[in-house]
Amino acid sequence: MHMKFVFPLFAAALFIVSCNSFSGKNAPDNKSVESAHQPDPVVYGDLDTATFAAGCFWCEEAIFESLKGVKEAVSGYSGGHTTNPTYEEVCSHTTGHTETVQVYYDPAMISYQSLLEVYFGSQDPTQVDGQGPDHGDSYRSVIFYVNETERNLAETYKKQLNDSGKYSRPIAVIIEPLKVFYMAEAYHQNYEKNNPNNPYVRQVSIPRLNRMKELFPQLLK
Repeated sequence: MHMKFVFPLFAAALFIVSCNSFSGKNAPDNKSVESAHQPDPVVYGDLDTATFAAGCFWCEEAIFESLKGVKEAVSGYSGGHTTNPTYEEVCSHTTGHTETVQVYYDPAMISYQSLLEVYFGSQDPTQVDGQGPDHGDSYRSVIFYVNETERNLAETYKKQLNDSGKYSRPIAVIIEPLKVFYMAEAYHQNYEKNNPNNPYVRQVSIPRLNRMKELFPQLLK
């Protein structure tokens, strides 16, 4: 009788490891890695950009792309000390980079403040170096600002959340200037949309997206 319940739990535990554990089936072979790492440059005219990291970029990309006023969210890498990092290098936790998304948005339709609220509300901002099953500095939560307005808004909102008593632990989100954003390999772009049956996507990404939708229905497309 007990085995009927133990096996599903054990099987689920095997599936939920981390996002890099399940990308292999969809990754290009070695001959195409170089081309896959050089997607076409993203150009969206006069749209503003915001740059965030909070765990697996598959999750973050899907979250921001579901918001009205957001034209596109691009997966990539930021915050490290190496040039043109590959996914494998970033996952080795030796580059200093974290999985990041760059959000292209229309400020007339959605504000940077609203993006911040979604960013904090769609993760556990108290988790250090990771989100959920993803652990290590390549999954740390970072707000990369490009001007003093973004910096002040991010620091003010972080302080408000810390002072609110909403969380039992201090908020671990780092706020630092954006130095460079490297676009990730082509097969990572729109990963959740293109791979809905991937075990990680089904068990981690989609539930995280749905939790955000419940919190911010007024911001959805």
